[in-house]
Amino acid sequence: MENFTNETIDTSQLPKFEEVQFTALHPNYWKVTMINCIILILFLSLGLTSGLIFIEELSGFELPFIIMTIVIIGLILLFSRIAFRKKGFAFRNHDVLFRHGIIATNTIVIPYNRIQHVALHEGLVSRYFGLAKIEIFTAGGSSSDIEIPGIEKEQAEKIKQLLMGKIQKQL
Repeated sequence: MENFTNETIDTSQLPKFEEVQFTALHPNYWKVTMINCIILILFLSLGLTSGLIFIEELSGFELPFIIMTIVIIGLILLFSRIAFRKKGFAFRNHDVLFRHGIIATNTIVIPYNRIQHVALHEGLVSRYFGLAKIEIFTAGGSSSDIEIPGIEKEQAEKIKQLLMGKIQKQL
C-alpha cells in the first residue's frame, strides 16, 4: 500500500462513444419489423372486432372505432420506423456498443472482458430474409444485456466468432 495513489482523472481526455461510427441494421430488417407489426395489428384488430360484434350497446361506434384503429396503426408504424432508424452497433478493440431508442437514445457499452456468453438466434420471419440476432450475456443476469437484431446471418456468425475469440483470450 506504500505506492497507492488516487489521482484525479481528466474526463475530457476519455474516449467518446458518441464519435463512434455505428453500423445500421440490415435494410431487410425493416421488412421483418413490418411483417411482425402487421401480424400484431391483425390479432389486435380481430380481437377488438369480435368484441364489438358481441357488445350490442356499442352500435353506432363503428366509424370512430375504424378511425381510431387507423390512427393507432399509423402510430405503431411511425414509431417502428423511428426505432429501426435509430438502432446501430459497433465493435471496437475493447468493447461492443449498441444504440437504440425512440424518444431517448440509449447507448450500451460492454467491455469484452465482461462478456460470458454469446448466442445467435434466427426467428421465423428473420430466417426467411437471411437475418439473425446476436445476444450478448454478461455476469449477473438471466437475460441478455444486448440483443442486436437485423444482421445478415453470415456476418452474425463472424461477429459471434469474434466475440468468442475475445472471450477465450480473457481466459
